Amino acid sequence: MSKSITVRDFMAANLVTFTPDMEILRAINALVEKRISGATVVDERGNIVGMLSEQDCMKVALHAGYYGDLGGQVSEYMSTEVKTIDAGTSILELAELFLNSPYRRYPVVERNRLVGQISRRDVLRAMEQLS
Repeated sequence: MSKSITVRDFMAANLVTFTPDMEILRAINALVEKRISGATVVDERGNIVGMLSEQDCMKVALHAGYYGDLGGQVSEYMSTEVKTIDAGTSILELAELFLNSPYRRYPVVERNRLVGQISRRDVLRAMEQLS
């Protein structure tokens, strides 16, 4: 696989994003409907403030089971520590990051603005397409 192939070449640019004040059940519905495992949470200016993953959504089920309350806002469940990757990063470097981290996806930024998302599956797609 060529080092010149970048994240920009294989990232998803048509994104599902959430806002911190969005109802969590609506966000879960979007994840299920779109068949995605997570999405970036952005504020009203488009700044990344978190990520909501399937794992984060498991907290909703547990909370409902223990307290009988099935609801709340995305901000109550999202992860606030977000690792991003630059659009110009090589796919090989990204593959190494995935190998050495628990993350399944990274928000992609260019000049500190969200421009896409890339997942482990996108790296596999790059491998398949370039072989």
